[in-house]
Amino acid sequence: MKLLSVNVALPREVEINGSNVATGIYKEAVAGPVWMGRLALAGDGQADLTVHGGEYQAAYSYPMEHYAHWEQVVGRGPFAPGMFGENLTISGFLEDEVQIGDIWQVGAARLQVTMPRVPCFKFGHKIGQPQILKEFLHSGRSGFYHRVLVEGEVAAGDSIQLLERHPRRVTVRQMLGMQKLGEGDVTSIVQALEIECLPPSLRRDLQHRLASFDSPRADVFIGLPKA
Repeated sequence: MKLLSVNVALPREVEINGSNVATGIYKEAVAGPVWMGRLALAGDGQADLTVHGGEYQAAYSYPMEHYAHWEQVVGRGPFAPGMFGENLTISGFLEDEVQIGDIWQVGAARLQVTMPRVPCFKFGHKIGQPQILKEFLHSGRSGFYHRVLVEGEVAAGDSIQLLERHPRRVTVRQMLGMQKLGEGDVTSIVQALEIECLPPSLRRDLQHRLASFDSPRADVFIGLPKA
């Protein structure tokens, strides 16, 4: 398990469908140690703070193991690290193994896995295939966000050590399914909601999923009146 590349970018404007749009997705690899702060890596930034960045999305990891798949889908490559807008290009951790709440030691920083990534139109524009968003989402190759528990320097070549797992043991892939793909039942969603480190936006999505079930247990958990 290893950190292969650290990637950052400040927001810039690009033209999408005739409009100028600010985005921080054009990450580029940087050499040497980089400071991982509470809300971002040094030299990194997000354009739309209503949906990106903040405590629960301070850094984004993407597995290098997925690169070959997307190069084949898109029909070009090789892609440089940071192609998917990730801050940390990693190896050895995949979405069906990584769990929400996992705590990692990466260099001098300590990170916690918080949520899967849901792609936006800016990613479709960057990769040159606006229609790829649905395929990206349903592939389960989402990557995952972190919050920073302990600040510190990180650098390409650092090992990644799993320090702690959450007892609920909900994988990133399972969470993506419950959040966006209509997967999971009342029991699994209720258990996922018991993970205390869930970002507020993800918690709201799961609450909305529960509200769609006709179940006394769902009603009790989300405080809805029983029919």
